[in-house]
Amino acid sequence: MRHGLSGNRLGRKSSHRKATIRDIAKATLIRERIRTTLARAKEARKLVDRLITLGKKGTLAHRRMAFAVLCDHKLVSQLFEKISPRFKKRMGGYTRIIPLSFRRGDNARLAYLELTEKEKIVLSKSKLGHTAKKEHATATAEDADVRDGTMTTGTKEQKVGKPDPIKVHPTNVVPSGKEKIKLSKKAEGGIRRMFRKTTPEG
Repeated sequence: MRHGLSGNRLGRKSSHRKATIRDIAKATLIRERIRTTLARAKEARKLVDRLITLGKKGTLAHRRMAFAVLCDHKLVSQLFEKISPRFKKRMGGYTRIIPLSFRRGDNARLAYLELTEKEKIVLSKSKLGHTAKKEHATATAEDADVRDGTMTTGTKEQKVGKPDPIKVHPTNVVPSGKEKIKLSKKAEGGIRRMFRKTTPEG
């Protein structure tokens, strides 16, 4: 009888099930949103919420308890310093599950497992506009300098001369009617043999 054994076994042995849930929890804390099966998401959600609760307490003993599960010092410090402080105003509900369609092949139900409070990346529009304008200005200045015959690169100035004329081999030039082609002796001999008059036999 399974007294006190709650939860989905996921068709695995206890050690394999524990490793699977731990890896899903680690991926959720790192990526903040993952896609997995609905059964795995429901089981991993419990562990993620428990780890965030340990991170909110923040003592050394709770850090050791979190490390016993995650086995990663960098991820534990990230959990206690960056992830858990986002949930100070929340008394629960640190994760959410968004059901998706069925997986092709085994027809398993998929779902998103994500954190309710994600990291916000703020981009200052003033800095972006300033850099964009600056890059555009330098490009137009360089174009104008090249037209005048000088190219500025930073503080140095370099003179840009005219490009060298393309050297064409005399054999590739189509001569006009007055010009004569100078051929080597071997070429002249070959042409003469081709156009030599031959007397018919007999």
